[in-house]
Amino acid sequence: MAQGRKEALSVQALQFVDATLVYAAFVISAAIRDDLLWILDKWEVWKRGDNTIGLTEMMPLLFVIIPLTPIALEAFGFYRHPLRKRLRDSLTQMAKSLIIVGVVVGALVVFFKLGDSTPRLTLGAAVPIAICLVLMRERLVRIFVLHSVRVEDAKEAVIYVGSQESIKEFEASLPSDVLTEYKVVAHYQPSEGTPEEFTSLLKRESVARVIFAPRQTEFGKLAELVEICELQGVEAWISADFIQTQVARPDFDSMGGKPMLVLRSTPELSWALWVKGAIDFLVSAVVLGASIVLIWWWVALFIKIGSPRDPVFFRQKRAGRYGKPFTMWKFRTMHPDAEDQLDDIKESEGNEMSGPVFKLENDPRVFGFGNFLRRTSIDELPQLLNVLRGDMSLVGPRPLPLYEVEQFAKSEHRRRLSVKPGITCLWQVSGRNKITSFDEWVRLDLDYIDNWSLGLDLRILLKTVPAVLRRKGSK
Repeated sequence: MAQGRKEALSVQALQFVDATLVYAAFVISAAIRDDLLWILDKWEVWKRGDNTIGLTEMMPLLFVIIPLTPIALEAFGFYRHPLRKRLRDSLTQMAKSLIIVGVVVGALVVFFKLGDSTPRLTLGAAVPIAICLVLMRERLVRIFVLHSVRVEDAKEAVIYVGSQESIKEFEASLPSDVLTEYKVVAHYQPSEGTPEEFTSLLKRESVARVIFAPRQTEFGKLAELVEICELQGVEAWISADFIQTQVARPDFDSMGGKPMLVLRSTPELSWALWVKGAIDFLVSAVVLGASIVLIWWWVALFIKIGSPRDPVFFRQKRAGRYGKPFTMWKFRTMHPDAEDQLDDIKESEGNEMSGPVFKLENDPRVFGFGNFLRRTSIDELPQLLNVLRGDMSLVGPRPLPLYEVEQFAKSEHRRRLSVKPGITCLWQVSGRNKITSFDEWVRLDLDYIDNWSLGLDLRILLKTVPAVLRRKGSK
């Protein structure tokens, strides 16, 4: 059965984990080798010999065993259908893989005459250890997948587009385990609705994917709905059974083995995005831990000295990926009733930014110590908690309050919501004090989305440090 891109990447991730576990098994086996020799020698099962041969001598074989093991497991279907597999199935697949690996290793030992230099006890003990570690990993993944399937909030929300009959035919053609990964939040029938209603539906449900399942329908009739998805950065998954025409820049994927035409206007799921997520977690955890010890206590103390009865943190609902609301954390820099004063401030002081967003350099709602926190960007540090929770990234378009997102005048403005919001972005390192047009701000965000790479993230992070130290553009 053909794999979708997401499934293929998941398998590659598990193969990488299993390769690491195989190496860990050899490390453990080498560490306990002397104890095993002592026990076996005492029982007269294994004659104690030269104990100087260890893991280093096995490195030539490890360079073959470690990558070959997960490849062999994949060849025998070890990573398929994790919810339907039994322990007996896993052991059978591992036994077949072990035969392949054993034959290859045996051939290498004979061909390169490694018999005298290969610590056979280390090799033999590593096998059951590796089996136990991989089975434990498989069990943990199974528990995690089952939990994700059972928790409705953890499922990916999707919208179906098509008639009830075509949707039933589409679902009937998919395996049941594929359907359990999704939560259908709405059905939209093009013949009964309008493009405006479809646009409102996308905004209301904050979905990442729309699945088109038409029956006997020309692509041109769906073009307007697909264009709405593209403008908002929402993936359009189209059942490819009926496609008769060419579409500009299409991408093909599969869902449960069923061919699907996908039109993506956001960075594709890739190892680079996984690395970005890992960097977000590791860097935010390190910086968060260090800043809590060195900075947070002092900031909290000075905020409390200035206003003892007011909270240290400011929390506000912001629009996350695809507009899904989340609570963003910052150190409080304004008086507690600042949001209630917003309309009066706009009327009396004006707005330095065109469009739906509000920016004012000398905002009277900011108290004295709050000005220092803003100029040094220290007020942003609690957002590292949002990064750890997965609501934000280190680099990405800045999250806007929900009421500002609702005032977007252009549909394409919502495409900046198609990726995770970030603590820093192109707008912040491009002299944000000089940018007064929201359209220009959005243009920079869309440039980031369209040209995203790990290198671009790194360049933005490196530019952020001097921008913060020079207090450039902070408001």
